[in-house]
Amino acid sequence: MTQSELILLNFTEIRRRSIKLWNGLPEKYYHWKPDGKAMSASEMIRHVLEADYGWNIIINQGDMTNYKTPWINRPFTSVTDELEFAEPYRNTFLKSIRQFSDRELNETEIVHPGNGDKKILAKYLLRIAYHESVHAGQFLSYLRAMHIDRPEIWD
Repeated sequence: MTQSELILLNFTEIRRRSIKLWNGLPEKYYHWKPDGKAMSASEMIRHVLEADYGWNIIINQGDMTNYKTPWINRPFTSVTDELEFAEPYRNTFLKSIRQFSDRELNETEIVHPGNGDKKILAKYLLRIAYHESVHAGQFLSYLRAMHIDRPEIWD
């Protein structure tokens, strides 16, 4: 298995588990949040999904100066609708990862536009995956606080 295949497997497994969690959220709780400063459940789902669009620009060393998300002014209607809208952006992101050679993964330096931190591409990709994993953990705590049965994500 190549490095890119292993990284893709990690991304796929994390997203599979996120989707299980998101599908466990009843529609009446889409706008629930634990406090006034937190993201709502639907905002967190969108945050994770729309990040793929930005990550793809960053890993391909594109210009983020005038970044505009395709989700701008788009209402959140359902988890299914969000997943369908996000699918082409996710596929483009995964296609980009698939095309990186082991050499590129280990030698390409990525500068994160938000803080200027520099990371080697492979490590940067693993941090992207960790970002979604952290939000999955947050989402689990949201479901617990809402007293909703949490989907089994370990199968």
